[in-house]
Amino acid sequence: MTIDKSKVAVGFVVAGVLTVFFGTVLAFVGPLIIDDQIVKNTMIDPKNEMSYTMWKDIPVPFYMSVYFFNVLNPKEILKGEKPMVEQKGPYVYRKRCQKDNITFHPNNTVSYREYRKYFFEPTMSKGNESDVVTIPNMLVLGAAVMMENLPFALRLMISASFKTFNEGPFLTKTVGELMWGYDSGLVDFLNTYLPGMLPSSGKFGLFAEFNNSNTGLFTIFTGKDDIRNVHKVDSWNGLTELNYWRTPQCNMINGTAGQMWPPFMTKESTLPFYSPDACRSMELVYQRPGEMHGIPLYRYVAPKTLFANGTDYTPNEGFCPCRQSGLLNVSSCRHNSPVFISHPHFFNADPVLLDYVHGLHPNEEEHGLFIDIHPPPFVHAKVLETQEYKMKTVLTCPPPQSGYIDGPILNTFHTNLVILPAVMEYMQYGFIALGLMTIIIASLVHYKVKVKLPHIKQHLTSLFLLASISNC
Repeated sequence: MTIDKSKVAVGFVVAGVLTVFFGTVLAFVGPLIIDDQIVKNTMIDPKNEMSYTMWKDIPVPFYMSVYFFNVLNPKEILKGEKPMVEQKGPYVYRKRCQKDNITFHPNNTVSYREYRKYFFEPTMSKGNESDVVTIPNMLVLGAAVMMENLPFALRLMISASFKTFNEGPFLTKTVGELMWGYDSGLVDFLNTYLPGMLPSSGKFGLFAEFNNSNTGLFTIFTGKDDIRNVHKVDSWNGLTELNYWRTPQCNMINGTAGQMWPPFMTKESTLPFYSPDACRSMELVYQRPGEMHGIPLYRYVAPKTLFANGTDYTPNEGFCPCRQSGLLNVSSCRHNSPVFISHPHFFNADPVLLDYVHGLHPNEEEHGLFIDIHPPPFVHAKVLETQEYKMKTVLTCPPPQSGYIDGPILNTFHTNLVILPAVMEYMQYGFIALGLMTIIIASLVHYKVKVKLPHIKQHLTSLFLLASISNC
């Protein structure tokens, strides 16, 4: 049986055209299919078991690293000398977050309370909770400021109680006591005779109210009607705006709850989020690309204007009364106690603040606020590492918090975010390249067959004529 090479070549040309067509369609349709899957898996929906479970019980381990500024010269400070401090720590605590009281609403929102627990991690810490440090006595200093407008008789009584309970401007306690609370006769006295003056009624500690607490009632959008709104805050504790600050702009509740953002982020996007601990909304801006364990990232950082005062940055006038840039006065949402927020070591703050204390050494790598997220189009933005800083006094080092993906979750993310998209991209271009090669080779074969066939016929005709002449 003779094979018609011409027809075979035509068949390969047709196959090549179909392969190129399939690859071209895949190049246009593939991203649409991926985007559609992203939308389905990003929506907050109990039907999406994996993504819903990850949202409800965050599998990413978060760690709070606490540093204390140990005051080295408390007696000299009382004589007017400049404070000298040394940084101690980190004392690392694993933070476990779990959402509860989850309620879905007809307007495509969901309400929840997120509870947090902290567990000390001695292997990750540089020191133990039994370490002793000296810090400013925030109970005494705060009470002293808060009682300025009280009647003289009450001020005299409170001042006498300081001496009675041996409370001075500085406090020496263990890390564990400072973190989670210690018994104080002064606290008991104030709660008995001046109820409501202090925010806590039990032991007094920097984080006594944080453990086993929640961040308030959040209501966020599920993204079911508009994926661009997923995770964005609709209300907090029933409020659509705050009442702590002096301008409507500063009282706005913007962005998400600070753990996830809508999909399809770009370098032009910003990361707005509302922080109950900071009593305000904040916004990070794109800085640079990066990579973590093979996963491409976008890094967003806090702009220098985040804690700038109203003089240096006019939109922040609503957060005043202001001090130097770099300090955010949150007294209005902290029972009017003198509480300020800043970056650690007064990073990105007015340089004059560094002159007030010996022992501060700010730098961006250690003290900057940043969030790394995976860019689009393959998955919604996911917080890979975040640091959120608080500062209760200028002599208390704030606790950075960091979270990162590791173990099986990291492998799943790497497969879904890097490997599968790369395979799909190579496949679509592979099909196009294979189809073009098939068309070119088959066309050449077909051409040679068509050119060669007439020559063969002419040659056979000549042979036939020669044979006929010979027979004659």
